[in-house]
Amino acid sequence: VQLQASGGGLVQAGGFLKLSCKTSGVNNKIATMNWYRQAPGNQREFVAGITGSGNTNYADSVKGRFTISRDYARNTVYLQMDTLKPQDTAVYYCNTNYTGRPWWGQGTQVTVSS
Repeated sequence: VQLQASGGGLVQAGGFLKLSCKTSGVNNKIATMNWYRQAPGNQREFVAGITGSGNTNYADSVKGRFTISRDYARNTVYLQMDTLKPQDTAVYYCNTNYTGRPWWGQGTQVTVSS
């Protein structure tokens, strides 16, 4: 299993970014994929998840602003992040517990300036 995250960057508050997580070795029709984030000095926290059938759930802090989706043909999971806030600044990781153990991508930095 390999997870390759990309799409991070520097954006002003109120702006948007779209993260991508390219997967390999994963059956995307059954694997739940998640996005987590970790800000400096904080623990890694759940942001959003999507099941193999497309059901989604979100952390309260991002509901209504972030949208998780997946493209089965491209083996890619996306995180559309709108109305970004400085407190969204973190390294974002894609994750799956496919095959019963956690797999993590390398992380992509998102920085939101005020």
